[in-house]
Formats: sequence, structure tokens, C-alpha cells
Amino acid sequence: MGFPVPVGFKLAAVYCGLKTSGEDKLDLSLITCDRNATAAGVYTTNLVFAAPVGLDRARTPSDKIRAIVINSGNANACTGERGDQDAQRMAELAAASCGATADQALVLSTGIIGVFLPMEKVEAGVRDATPRLASDEASLVAAARGMLTTDSTHKLANKSLQVAGQTVQITGMAKGAAMIGPKMATMLGLILTDAAISPADAQRLLSFAVEDTFNCISVDGHMSTNDTVLLVASGAAGNKPLAGADLEAFGKALHQVCGDLAKAIPADGEGATHLVTIQVTGCASVDAARQIAKVVSESALVKTAIAGADPNWGRIVSAAGYANVPFDPAKVGLRVNGVTLYDRGAPVAFDRVAASKSIRENRDTSIELSFGEGEARARFWTTDLTAEYVRLNADYTT
Repeated sequence: MGFPVPVGFKLAAVYCGLKTSGEDKLDLSLITCDRNATAAGVYTTNLVFAAPVGLDRARTPSDKIRAIVINSGNANACTGERGDQDAQRMAELAAASCGATADQALVLSTGIIGVFLPMEKVEAGVRDATPRLASDEASLVAAARGMLTTDSTHKLANKSLQVAGQTVQITGMAKGAAMIGPKMATMLGLILTDAAISPADAQRLLSFAVEDTFNCISVDGHMSTNDTVLLVASGAAGNKPLAGADLEAFGKALHQVCGDLAKAIPADGEGATHLVTIQVTGCASVDAARQIAKVVSESALVKTAIAGADPNWGRIVSAAGYANVPFDPAKVGLRVNGVTLYDRGAPVAFDRVAASKSIRENRDTSIELSFGEGEARARFWTTDLTAEYVRLNADYTT
């Protein structure tokens, strides 16, 4: 399936020397819009946040964004006043590439924390990327690659829909493979659409979609300094600003794109051999269900059990028990890959060899926890925990 570029946008990516290792050497992406675009953003809740997060947070929601510049290899985080100035300069450079003013650009950065950006390289990168701007799929893929760090592949998702008598495209890209833990984490997401939508509606729909997608993934529970998801809408599809049923349909499609991108992040988790889907049902509230799912997803013992193909129900049930969510233990049930291991607060007989085989031979693992306390449910995606993950992160800066 192809990934169309929504009308009004052009993209490019280059290597400007910010990355020092890895096979994928693209490290600066530039995205421009041929008109003022609506933009909304959701950001890390970490009190220690990167300079680009501060810049973008102050500029969104907006109805006048024209450019986004993304660099990988350097997070521009914990870099003080100079970092803020560098982020401002990046915005100026990106805006100039399409004849816009500095306040019409947004900035995304990812990579090593606490290192100043070599701005001469960034300036050269934006200069080299500008004449390469194009609206074909190859340019989209290049831009998606330019935002990667330890990812093994680029991540793209698309949804096409009919609204207000026009065909509208929603195409998103994301990066992330580790330091992943709600809310968001070492992930960047950029979603482009040619729909016309107001800044207030864009912000509301993006915030809602992120809560149930990017905020429901975890690799290691470590919250980053740079997490950002942007929604940028050109309005070039020709529809009137979305409202009513059309706005609702757009919101559902946006949620699907966010969900596809969110799932792709733990699927590409560093050193991971399993993508784990945790379904929690029967809770008194969605918040309760999400909290249980989050705690289970971040348990090192649960994650290593999956890595070892061990159907260790005790680790899963006990993790739910310390999630600080009240429930009746006598009502708890657990299924792994469709096999019931625990029911109504007690273990049940099951074929341990077959259950282990189902984990070992399938990259996708399903954990289903039921609580009998209500109708609320939640879903989380996570990974197993392997020796390769430890090696990759132990060696990250050395």
C-alpha cells in the first residue's frame, strides 16, 4: 500500500552530520506547506523538557504554521539558554525555506541529551534540503527516515476518507524504539492532513487520539524529554472546516492513524522479540483499566517471562495487584494467547508446554486480564525484555 502526501505539503531529508553511527544516515527532515496550516500538539509531561518542546508548546494550537524541521541524533535537551536559541534558529531556517516568518515554524529534535547542536551543520542541512522538497512518496519516506534514531525501520500510516464531499488524506510518521513509557516517550509523531479543521478542533481531536494510542505504549517505562505529536492540516483538500458528522469521522480516522503508528513503536522495540498486547476489561473506570495495563506492561518480570516464553501467570496477576487500583482478587481472570491460566482468583489446569510454545513461536503475544468490577476497558502495547535491549542501551553513548 502506498502512502500519499496530503495536498499542500512538500518534504525532504538529508544527512548533515548530526548522526555519528548507524546505517540510516539521514538526520534532518524538512516539511513545508504552501499555505497557512492549522497545527496542534501534544507534548511530554516531563518537567525536564527539550528546547523544541518549549517552542512548539508556545506556538500551538495555531492557524498559521508553514514549516516543520526535524533533526535526529541530538535531542537539544538540557542545553539551557543556548538550546532555546538554537531551537529558535532552527525555526527561522525552516520558515525561510518557504518564505514564511520565524513564528510560522515548528521544531522537533531527538537523540542524545545534553549535547549542544552543531548549528553550522543544521544550517547546511536546511539549505541542502530546501531544493529537494517534493510531494512524492519517496520524499515522504525520506522524511520519515530522517527522524529515526535507534529504530530499525521508518514508521508510516495513512487513512483516506470522504468528508464534506471531498477526499481527505491523513498521513502520519513516527519514530521510537526505546525510552518508551507513558505519557509518550522518546517518540516523535507528525501527522499531516489536507482537511480543513479549526485549531480548537484539531487540538481536541489530537489530544483524545493520543490518550488512547501513544499514551498506551511502553517499552521500558522511561519518560523522555522530547516527546511530541503534531497534527498539521493544510486545508488544501477544498472542504469547508469540518463540523458535525464529518468532524467525527475525521476524528475516528485520525485515531486509527495514531493507533497504527503507536503500535509500530513497541513492535520495533530495541532488542524485542515479542510485541505484547495487554487487554484489561471489567474495570470500574477507564483510568483504572489503563493504570493496571500500564503497570503490567512495565513489569520487568512480566517482560522477561515473555522473552523466555514462560506462561508465568503469577507475575502478571501480582503486577496487577500493586497497580494501586482497588479490585476483588476473587474475580480476576487471565488468558495468554487465548489460553486461560487463571480464573475467578485461582489457577486453572492448562498445558504449560503448549502455552509456552505459543509464546515462543509467535512474535505477537496477547495478555487478557478481566476484573468483574464494571464495563471499562483499556489496551496497552509493550515488548518483552531481552539481553539485547540491555546491551543496546548500555552502549548508547559509549
